[in-house]
Amino acid sequence: MNPATQAPHGAATMTRGMVLLFAFCCGAIVANIYYAQPIIGLIAPDIGLTDTMASLIVSLTQIGYALGLFFLVPLGDLLENRRLMIITTVVAIASLLGAAFTDQPNVFLLISLLVGFSSVSVQILIPLAAHLTPEASRGRVVGGIMGGLLLGILLARPVSSVVADHFGWRAMFVIAAVLMAAISIVLALTVPKRQPDHSASYGQLLGSLWTLLRQQPVLRQRAFYQGCMFATFSLFWTAVPLELARNHGLSQTQIAIFALVGAIGAIAAPIAGRLADAGHTRLASLLAMLFASLSFLPAFIHPAYSVIGLAVTGVVLDFCVQMNMVLGQRAVYTLDAKSRGRLNALYMTSIFIGGAFGSSVASAVYEHGGWLWIVIVGSVFPLLALLRFLSASEKPALATA
Repeated sequence: MNPATQAPHGAATMTRGMVLLFAFCCGAIVANIYYAQPIIGLIAPDIGLTDTMASLIVSLTQIGYALGLFFLVPLGDLLENRRLMIITTVVAIASLLGAAFTDQPNVFLLISLLVGFSSVSVQILIPLAAHLTPEASRGRVVGGIMGGLLLGILLARPVSSVVADHFGWRAMFVIAAVLMAAISIVLALTVPKRQPDHSASYGQLLGSLWTLLRQQPVLRQRAFYQGCMFATFSLFWTAVPLELARNHGLSQTQIAIFALVGAIGAIAAPIAGRLADAGHTRLASLLAMLFASLSFLPAFIHPAYSVIGLAVTGVVLDFCVQMNMVLGQRAVYTLDAKSRGRLNALYMTSIFIGGAFGSSVASAVYEHGGWLWIVIVGSVFPLLALLRFLSASEKPALATA
């Protein structure tokens, strides 16, 4: 094994190559949650699901991810991290292969739940990177890895659409399983071992989640900010394909290309990390929430350029959401080194709750009020976060929050 991987706990083992490797793994793993979203119209009739039941594929995948965040990610503070990630990835491989080859609707729905549950290893990998990075460069490293995570989220949908169009929807799950197999080998060969110092039982570990949430105001604040921001993110990316198809006549392939534009926002991650390392967390957070609130304004430009306006909204919104996420993680990771796995679980669960809410109301909001209502609701969420941020009392801990 590389000696660097045997460095003592807290040593600066995160080289540029390791950051890129972690970023790729995070993006590839989190993409598992999103592959099915744009192709449920192909999956449902093939396995015998009704149109009404088809949306359960997406919902159960998200529910599985939430369950994994709550029940599996905290184990990162108790069990050896690399082994835990490899086991979880192996479960993901089995789940993806099961999705590719099953013809039973009930089985597919159960597998969807398991795909989400087994994709949370990404939230074990990120705190591990924070442990392996000195304080001075932690923001930069976490930001770089989160850039890979966001790219995985943004690229999963267009990649899935293109693969399904050319090779069928089952091919996407087979490809994803092969990719997970490769990643499990990479994790085994390159990721350093880390045995946490925590000695509590699993039950005590779960019980401590509420204690951490109650005792850490920075965690509560950052969870609320990013929950609101991710609600807008999910609202936009759930509704914009409807708007592009119905009112602008874009095909599925063209919508997939449009989604690629949003990937530009991933450059926010390393920028946010460097700003946090330089002590500009509060100012950067303020700007992220403010511009997220204003990001829907391009909707009011001339109709002839409305698609461009939507693209601008997507890029700015993705940039702001990603920046605020990295700033929040940087602040949360400084609270308690021994509890990073649980702190990350709580933080990411809040993001999931916000995202699930945003995506769940998107269709109803769009059907009732069109894009204007999406603009209004999408602007309100980050505005709520901004108002809460401005009203937060100035405490020493909040300087980094």
